[in-house]
Amino acid sequence: MVPDKVERLCRRAQQAIAERDWDKAKQGYLMALAMRSDLPDVHYGLATVYFQQRELTSAAHHFREVTRLEPNRAGAHINLGAVLNLLNQYDEAIAALRRGIQLDPQRVEGYYNLGLVYRRKGQADLAITAYREAIRLNPRMADAHLNLANLYLERENARMALNHYQQAAQLRPNWDKALEGIEQAKAILEDTQPASPAQSPAQPAAASVIESDKFVDPVHHANFLTTLHSSASVAEDTARLLQKIVGEEIDPVLKELSYALMHTHGSRSELDNCLSKFETALGRLRSARAALKQSMTKISESNNKFPTA
Repeated sequence: MVPDKVERLCRRAQQAIAERDWDKAKQGYLMALAMRSDLPDVHYGLATVYFQQRELTSAAHHFREVTRLEPNRAGAHINLGAVLNLLNQYDEAIAALRRGIQLDPQRVEGYYNLGLVYRRKGQADLAITAYREAIRLNPRMADAHLNLANLYLERENARMALNHYQQAAQLRPNWDKALEGIEQAKAILEDTQPASPAQSPAQPAAASVIESDKFVDPVHHANFLTTLHSSASVAEDTARLLQKIVGEEIDPVLKELSYALMHTHGSRSELDNCLSKFETALGRLRSARAALKQSMTKISESNNKFPTA
């Protein structure tokens, strides 16, 4: 009887969330919690409601309960990290987000929120790397493009900033923040562009135009150079990730697996657990290798278009 009543209360609460009736949803989940305090979904729903009502401390508490009751639930760790960031608990937020990403390396929101935390901590390099990974997993994530552009602009890399502002504007047309960023980046580029030398009366105007097939010029080949730089940066980040996976995931798992195979007294479940961890690490390695191969292909394609003298 109690489980049925809890299930009905949760369904009503979920419907209330769909209708954005947060008070009704909270009441339903609190009643369910009074009957069963050991159900992760009840805590998760309640945490979601508290977050929507900006009761962040309560939201963090219930997301923590989810991670305690269901430690392998990646979304709970990521949401906990996002809430802790808003509570200015940056180190705890990073730990929660990294755990969520470890459990599910394909969770775009994990890398995106990691970028938010690192930026608030003033660690721009790490924030850029996190946003790049989010964009690699989801190139259509407009917010990640915008935040990455803002970071590039702060670091006086107006060309890379312009590139990501433009991508954000393409994904979300008429987005004021992206359009303002485009204008700001263009203004900086115009201010830093060297002035053209005065024309000699005897020299035709066409003679002052740089011949694009002779050499690479930062102004006339801006798009080409931006694409090449972006591809090289992604390749570098992916290569580092590949190295990290081998050193921090593959090697330790291989040692565990070797130990489990050499000691026959080990349980079957222990061996299965080692094999499962090895398969997961191997999957991560394959994904990183494929991403690196894709990046190198882009660099190769750019190289083939490199203007020659």
